[in-house]
Amino acid sequence: MKTHVDPDEVTALTAGLVRIDTRNPPGNERPAADLCRQALEPFGATFREVEPAPGRTSLLATVGRPGDGRPTLIVNGHLDVVPINEAQWTRSPFGAEIDAGDGRMYGRGTADTKGGIAAAICALSTLQRAGREPGCNVVFHLVADEERGGALGTGTMAAQGLIDGDACLVPEPTGMQLCIAERGLMVATVTTKGTPAHGSQPQNGLSAVEKAAKIVLALHAADMGDADHSLLGTPTVNVGVIEGGSGHNTVPESCRIIIDRRLLPGMSRAEAEAGIRQKIAAIGDSDIHYDFDVTMFGEASELDAGHPLVASVADAVARSTGHTPGVIGMSFTTDARFVRNQGGIPAIVFGPGDVDQAHTNDEWVAVDRLVEATAAYAELYAGFTVAPPRIFG
Repeated sequence: MKTHVDPDEVTALTAGLVRIDTRNPPGNERPAADLCRQALEPFGATFREVEPAPGRTSLLATVGRPGDGRPTLIVNGHLDVVPINEAQWTRSPFGAEIDAGDGRMYGRGTADTKGGIAAAICALSTLQRAGREPGCNVVFHLVADEERGGALGTGTMAAQGLIDGDACLVPEPTGMQLCIAERGLMVATVTTKGTPAHGSQPQNGLSAVEKAAKIVLALHAADMGDADHSLLGTPTVNVGVIEGGSGHNTVPESCRIIIDRRLLPGMSRAEAEAGIRQKIAAIGDSDIHYDFDVTMFGEASELDAGHPLVASVADAVARSTGHTPGVIGMSFTTDARFVRNQGGIPAIVFGPGDVDQAHTNDEWVAVDRLVEATAAYAELYAGFTVAPPRIFG
């Protein structure tokens, strides 16, 4: 299959997507969705758009005829990218420059996850050149807002009942390994409350900064009592932001910290919040008063390693590339959780690029990996002829 991949085609589509600035915030995924529509039109795709806010466009593109007796494979990839600090880049963040010396394309989104989307689309033309037909219907969910939790993208689609298929491929950067488990995420803001006083008389006030400092020491990198997961390890707590006080000469009456709590499968939002509150209560300071606000929550998700989809994707990768992929877990969260948890649909996260490149300065993807991923996706489309069992229901 690899010999039928057109490297120029997949690099051109990747470059076209990278050159569209979809930094989130603000997102503005519509131009990228439009380019994907143009790329999919030659395959007879039918289209539907979901746009819960202006410019926050997710494209649903169906290649085939669901209901014709063939299984349906969802391909879910996000069009938004994370912000940049252009002064720290040595190359144009949206230039999609290919360095002939190292065989890499550079630019924001090359690895996460516009290269994977391009490979998944170009797999259709690869099949045509190989003289083969997809064994399934392929439904592309090319979505907004994944980088900020997915509420305006896959989350909206889930709420509208639009996630419908037999299995799902998520082309996030995994180093061409099969990711079947990922941690969840809770982002919470803790705002401590104090009593102001003159800075020369701190004993007359109650410092919100001091109380916040105690909370930071209690939470940051703390053992939350979680069991060790074979693929995800032990989840973490990171206190990433602290802001407080109005001036050096006033005892601060307010201080805000932002917590990043990573979670294992099965933990609910209520349980995650209760664990944080218990750690704060264990400090034993009755003068700690605070507000607690969860600003983002994404539950963890996983697929059993023995599920038939894992073997199916591994076989497609091995036949197309000659390499048998490993099975891994990821410390971060993707939109696969909506598919697995809300849809009950088995999902594999698998794509070109490496997570070590995602969100970094001078982000890149190897052109050879784009070609390999395209071949693997084409092989999967061709061989996906029997629907695997769902996770539940």
